Amino acid sequence: MPKKLPQAEMPAADYAFYGLVWAGTVMTERVDRALVKAHDLPVSWFEVMLWLASSPEPVPASVLGHSTMLSRSQVSRVVDALQARGLVTRTPSVRDARSVEVSLTAEGRRVFAEADATRREALAPVFTELLDEQDLEALGRVWRKLKAEKERLAEEPGPRPS
Repeated sequence: MPKKLPQAEMPAADYAFYGLVWAGTVMTERVDRALVKAHDLPVSWFEVMLWLASSPEPVPASVLGHSTMLSRSQVSRVVDALQARGLVTRTPSVRDARSVEVSLTAEGRRVFAEADATRREALAPVFTELLDEQDLEALGRVWRKLKAEKERLAEEPGPRPS
């Protein structure tokens, strides 16, 4: 059986990066399984609904593309699927006639609330019950720092980072 490389033999930055990728993958798969089983709602759909539920006003479709971890074409397909299920509506933007804005319907808000409870329940034993408040705050600081740098780089002229 192949030996796993212990942390002590891996540079700290590599171990931290691997840990972020591993944790994200494991938790996303766990949440996806729970959401599909309980609500027939893939995690990508939930992610779009999360951003919509967090906004007091309809959200331009382009903003969903920048806010989620989905490509613009993926966002478009997800919004199509959510609209087909009656969970979101698209309306012409009052600010830009060329764009549309997306919002949750009343049914979408109900389904989101149930799915969010499922997500929290699925994550509790491996995340919120495992980590203390300091851990969660530290992860939040790391996420904000990484996201701020991505946004800063996206504003610079020249080739765009992925």
